Amino acid sequence: MAAQVQRMSRLMVKTLRDDPADAETLSHKLLVRAGYVRRNAAGIWSWLPLGMRVLENVARVVREEMDAIGAQEVLLPALLPKEPYEATGRWDEYGAELFRLQDRKGADYLLGPTHEEIFTLLVKDQCTSYKDLPVILYQIQTKYRDEARPRSGILRGREFQMKDSYSFDTTDEGLAESYRLHREAYIKIFRRLGLEHRIVSAVSGAMGGSASEEFLAPAAAGEDTFVYCPSCDYAANTEAVTFDLKPVTGEHGPVEELDTPDTPTIETLADHLGVPASATLKNLLVKVDGEIVAVGVPGDREVDLGKLTDHLAPAAVELVTAEDFVGRPDLVRGYVGPQGLEKVRYIADPRVAPGTAWITGANKQDKHARNVVAGRDFEVDDYLDVVVVEEGDPCPSCGTGLKLDRAIEIGHIFQLGRKYTDAFQLDVLGQNGKPVRVTMGSYGIGVSRAVAALAEQHADEQGLCWPGEIAPADVHVVAAGKALQTELALDVAEKLGAAGLRVLVDDRAGVSPGVKFTDAELIGVPKILVAGRRSGEGVVELKDRRTGEREELTVEEAVARLTD
Repeated sequence: MAAQVQRMSRLMVKTLRDDPADAETLSHKLLVRAGYVRRNAAGIWSWLPLGMRVLENVARVVREEMDAIGAQEVLLPALLPKEPYEATGRWDEYGAELFRLQDRKGADYLLGPTHEEIFTLLVKDQCTSYKDLPVILYQIQTKYRDEARPRSGILRGREFQMKDSYSFDTTDEGLAESYRLHREAYIKIFRRLGLEHRIVSAVSGAMGGSASEEFLAPAAAGEDTFVYCPSCDYAANTEAVTFDLKPVTGEHGPVEELDTPDTPTIETLADHLGVPASATLKNLLVKVDGEIVAVGVPGDREVDLGKLTDHLAPAAVELVTAEDFVGRPDLVRGYVGPQGLEKVRYIADPRVAPGTAWITGANKQDKHARNVVAGRDFEVDDYLDVVVVEEGDPCPSCGTGLKLDRAIEIGHIFQLGRKYTDAFQLDVLGQNGKPVRVTMGSYGIGVSRAVAALAEQHADEQGLCWPGEIAPADVHVVAAGKALQTELALDVAEKLGAAGLRVLVDDRAGVSPGVKFTDAELIGVPKILVAGRRSGEGVVELKDRRTGEREELTVEEAVARLTD
């Protein structure tokens, strides 16, 4: 048999009729049922032969497009020393998500979640002159993150395959060009993979840097929420949406204290006064590196703790507890207002603009205050976008109401700037003979996550429907059962393999035609060729897995059609 042909009688694959009990997402259900992956522990998965084919096909496409922009592949260790991550502060910033361990001598190590530090040190060792740059380096490697709640199969694991690349330039203009090259390469990669995707503005988070964009694959199972404008091309991760600070003018009466017993929540206050929640000011107390900070937002909005944390990084942000009110008579739980707060930093969303008037806590038990005006009765120390974005919020570009959708993050690109090169003093000798500080970009693609995203986007009630470039085979040949049909199936499979196609042939003895057909639909190869009732005439049935279209052809016609 040709090397391109895989007999299912010799393939380690066990399909399942029922969904796994713990599976919630479509990709989790189908990848397990079709025999692509198997769970070892929470967030830890084995890739079986069919799964490896798809995973390697995704990696091949990524490699080809990275190589096309002049990137060079390397392979760095996954087991990394603590010291480089201490130098950048990320040993602490990553918190509980970082896998930490010690060797027998007590030295600290980590399992790499991402490799900015190590790539920076590699270039510092290898590149000494401007003539050595620009350079783009990449690897496809296993990464590790100690997810608090690993779930959704391979979508959110503790161990995963990732392509991470890093650009090194001597100028900001050079960094912008490297960023552009990656952006265009990513578009080509995801188009080749058959992934519907959106490019959205994003925040850099623990990565640092300035410009940042995410590549998102819309899917019901997506854990990322993004917004898009139906009237213009604006799209952004919800954490990156901004709202302009617009001071308002107008006359307001003096502050009026109100008797509001048993109204510690916005809901009870609004009901008691007969006003909309939007007329009230919500003041959330948090601790930032242990210090109490108040965060003000309109009463009908929620504080996005993820946004707040990103704004205040690397500081640690946590909610206050009952114990934090002990010894603080200025902080009356349920009745906090920004006016008169002592020794408390006050952060507000831009919607709490200067000149806006609010009903808010009076800093007395069972008391609130009306006509509390921002800029008159209290000052805001910092304005930060911290509310949870809602559908209908104005588009920052054109003002149209935004739409919300869910998606899977499949790629992320950053202009890091000099955060890491400053930490390691990565300089090269410039054209003028003086040291030049190198600037960096960081660019990631979730290779294993892309497989799950493809499974989410390319499936139907019967199973998977892989796009041709990443499918485990080009053709799935099914022998309906009898010896003559099996003989014909193997013969046509050999001819297709010899012509360069990747062929999966179901030659399993003792398996009913119904099970074989069901498995073919479940496994999801783009074309299904059946040697059935007309095998004696040399006629087979060709089926398109995605459309369901069928036609009967002679073996010669089928081979010609599939190899055209």
